[in-house]
Amino acid sequence: MKLASLKQGRDGRLVVVSNDLAWYADAGHIVATLQAALDDWDRYEGDLRNLATDLDHGMIPKERFHEHDAASPLPRAYQWADGSAYVNHVALVRQARGAEMPDSFWHDPLMYQGGSDGFLGPRDAIPLADEAWGCDLEAEVVVVTGDVPLGATRDEALAAIRLVGLTNDVSLRNLIPGELGKGFGFFQSKPASAFSPVFVTPDTLGEWWQDGKLQRKLMVDLNGEPFGRAEAAEDMTFDFGTLVAHAAKTRKLGAGTIVGSGTVSNRDADGGPGKPIAEGGVGYSCLAEVRTVETIAGGKPVTPFLKKGDTVRIWAEDDRHHPIFGVIEQTVE
Repeated sequence: MKLASLKQGRDGRLVVVSNDLAWYADAGHIVATLQAALDDWDRYEGDLRNLATDLDHGMIPKERFHEHDAASPLPRAYQWADGSAYVNHVALVRQARGAEMPDSFWHDPLMYQGGSDGFLGPRDAIPLADEAWGCDLEAEVVVVTGDVPLGATRDEALAAIRLVGLTNDVSLRNLIPGELGKGFGFFQSKPASAFSPVFVTPDTLGEWWQDGKLQRKLMVDLNGEPFGRAEAAEDMTFDFGTLVAHAAKTRKLGAGTIVGSGTVSNRDADGGPGKPIAEGGVGYSCLAEVRTVETIAGGKPVTPFLKKGDTVRIWAEDDRHHPIFGVIEQTVE
């Protein structure tokens, strides 16, 4: 089942989307918003699935699904917690600045709590007031949970995952050092993120969802050129069951909590830092990583951060090269 929210009011209008992303059926007669559906999933899930089946079999009225009309599936959320499941990415960034890599990073996930009072739609522009802030894309996988009990085990956390999707977790890299230097975490350096046009139930992904990992490539284009083709399941130190359980260690999580994987990152086949696609590698899912590799290799970064007019495109494909979650496509303005 694929769910989306069309732009309408603060919380959007819930629709069920066909598997090929071509059509939608309004779900308002069942439940008005995705958050309301998540709040009472056991009550609404069956009716939403029946609606999805009827849509895919052409048994009900349908409308064309246009991704430009979509908000984030959750236009705002009670919680947005972003992890760093790809420790390879963290290790490279720390290596570039000469910082020691604590051993705990390999068995205790990093996680921060991001702003969730408003998200960008998948085709909304990235607002950037000052290019000197160092605007970066971050292509990630995300999950959305139902209610998760305090102290949930990994298996309980996996069972609580309702939906899977993608995000562009926008970062302002040049503001991060000053904020972290205060010892109190991110705030201004983490503006609004954008999410894929649709979120998908794990069962719909079939074999592409195994052990809390998305078994697909995360595709990233920058200004029309291939930038990243990393395998989302490879080099993922912490699966989503582990990440959600980590978030629930000292608190219960409310339905509609979004948990991110952090920037998807693959090492090269020889175990070293990843290479650009033009050099036979799988590329990168953020600019900070390629700049880090450039710093390690040549002493300084060469690739610039995003500037006004740049366009970012993020998606994941099925076996026929069709987007599974739709496409995040954003231009910096």
